[in-house]
Amino acid sequence: METLSLLQRAGQSNSEKTMREQRVAISLSLAIGFFMLVGKSYAYAITGSAAILSDAAESVVHVFAVGFASFSLWLSQRPPDVSHPYGHEKIGFFSAGIEGTLIVLAAAYIVYAAIEKWLAGLSLQNLSTGTFYVVGAALVNSVLGGYLVWKGKRTGSLILLANGKHVFTDVWTSVGVVGGLILTMVTGWLPFDPIVAILAAANIVWSGGQMIRRSVGGLMDEGDKELEGSISQVLNEETRLRGIAYHQLRYRNTGTSLWVEVHLLFPNNISLETAHNQASDLEAAMLKKLPVSLKITTHLEPGDEHDRAHKRFQAPHS
Repeated sequence: METLSLLQRAGQSNSEKTMREQRVAISLSLAIGFFMLVGKSYAYAITGSAAILSDAAESVVHVFAVGFASFSLWLSQRPPDVSHPYGHEKIGFFSAGIEGTLIVLAAAYIVYAAIEKWLAGLSLQNLSTGTFYVVGAALVNSVLGGYLVWKGKRTGSLILLANGKHVFTDVWTSVGVVGGLILTMVTGWLPFDPIVAILAAANIVWSGGQMIRRSVGGLMDEGDKELEGSISQVLNEETRLRGIAYHQLRYRNTGTSLWVEVHLLFPNNISLETAHNQASDLEAAMLKKLPVSLKITTHLEPGDEHDRAHKRFQAPHS
C-alpha cells in the first residue's frame, strides 16, 4: 500500500508538470499563430494573390481555433465536480471537432474568393516579396507543428495533437502556395494563382474532415486495437504473476487520460484483504508500466463461483 501511495503522489506531481507543459505549448502556438497571420495578411495586401489569401485564411482559423483550444485545455484540467463527476477532459474532442469544422469553412471561403478573383480579372504584383513571407511562415510553422505533435503525444493531449496537425496542414498549404507563386512568376500565366488556391482548399477540407472524424470517434468511445493490446499485455503479465485471472476489460480515452475497468478473478479461499492488496499492487504496476495518464477501477470476484453467482442475476428466458 505504501508503494501505491508513493506512485499516486508521483503521479500527481507528474500530472501537474504535464498540465504546465500543455499550457506553455498552447500559449506558444497562439502567439506564433498571431504573428503568422500578420505576416501572411501583409503578403496578401502587397500581392493580391488568391493563393496567399488561402494561406492567410487558414491562419485566421488557426488563431480562433487555438483560442478555443486554450480554453478547452484549461477546462479539461479542472477537477471533477457535482455536474461532471468524471471531470471535463472530453472537451478535447469538442475542441478537435470545432477546429476541423472551422478548417472546412475556411476552405469554402478560399474557393469562393479564388473563383471571384479569377472572374473579376487577375492582377498580381510583388510576388517575390510575398513568396519570401510565405516561405518564412512555412519554416516557422513546421517547427511549431513538430513541437506540438511531439508534446501532444508525450503528454497524452488530444488538444495539442489536433492543433499540431492543423499547423502541419498550414505548412502544406504554404508549400503549395509557394509552388503556385513560383509557377506564376516563371510562366507569367496568372491563373496558376487561383488554381493553386483551390487545390490548397481541397487539402484543407481533407485535413478538417479527418479532425472531425477523430472528434466523433473520441466522443463515441471508439476502440483502439493498439492501445487495447498494450493494456492486455500488461494485464496478462501481472495477473499471471499473481496467479489470478481477469475478464470484462473496458477502456476509454478521454483525450487527456485513459480510464480502464477490469474484473479480477481470485481463488475462493482467499481473504478479501489479501485480494484487495493484490488488486492494489496490480493497479500500481499498471500505472508504472503504461506510459499514459491512467485511472483504473478493478472489480474483485471469486473465480470458481463466478458463473454461478452471475446467473442468479440473469433474467429467466421467456
